[in-house]
Amino acid sequence: MGMPTDIEIIDTMIGLPSHDRREIYKFLSADLRDEESGTFKMPAQYMFKDIPAEIDADADPVAVTLYNMDRFGVAKAMINVGNPTREDPARAARSFPDRFLPCLDVDPRNGMEEIRRIKRYHEEFGLVAVTTFPAGCRTAINAAPYYPVYATCVELGLPIFITAGVPGPRVPLEPQKVEYLDEVCWFFPELTIVMRHGAEPWEALAVKLMLKWPNLHYSTSAFAPKHYPKAIIDYANTRGADKIIYAGYFPAGLTYERIMSELPNVPFKDEVWPKFLRENAVRVLGLG
Repeated sequence: MGMPTDIEIIDTMIGLPSHDRREIYKFLSADLRDEESGTFKMPAQYMFKDIPAEIDADADPVAVTLYNMDRFGVAKAMINVGNPTREDPARAARSFPDRFLPCLDVDPRNGMEEIRRIKRYHEEFGLVAVTTFPAGCRTAINAAPYYPVYATCVELGLPIFITAGVPGPRVPLEPQKVEYLDEVCWFFPELTIVMRHGAEPWEALAVKLMLKWPNLHYSTSAFAPKHYPKAIIDYANTRGADKIIYAGYFPAGLTYERIMSELPNVPFKDEVWPKFLRENAVRVLGLG
């Protein structure tokens, strides 16, 4: 049968197009040492050949995103409402709560202030998840500064999406070694964890850890479907149908045209597709 066309897709990673993409990534500029990175509009530009274009100054980024979602059957999408450089994501979540699922990206280096920030945003928006980029925070997944964040997620009943594997931006990979998830899953069995951005080159280890830990999952963010790791596809088709969750990368690095043109060619079994496109996200994000 292949990929069904009648499922209301949930995308667990979306952004909004920008008039100036560089503004979004200013937080990384101090850590990017090579000369070429300074010329990029997004810090992993060398990895993507078809980065979505910036929009005109008079275009509404929320309207552009909704147009793309409607065009490609994306019913809901998870968006970071705490970006300090942009008010538009928060506006999207407030104006269209039936379409945008609010999450909050956090930096554990801010200590208790970040814990208070999580609780403040959760009270205001009703967060569905917390997200974090360990390499961007120069803090290992299993380092002490993350433990209060994990404990707060458990307290609030929120999953955390953690970027794992070699980062696209040219910053050190050490904070995102997949093996570090083993300790966190062990210490926080009540914490739902979702890996982001591939976990490569440790995707086989990611599968092994998902077999080991019931609270560990994987999302397909930042990968064009034709580049989904074989180990992940094989796992979804065998014992991992409940663990693999769809996430795109619009508009950071991929257009929906490319994602949705390649997605039907992913060799998932028929019974995997509904879980991958919607059901697993409903369960993990507590939308049921």
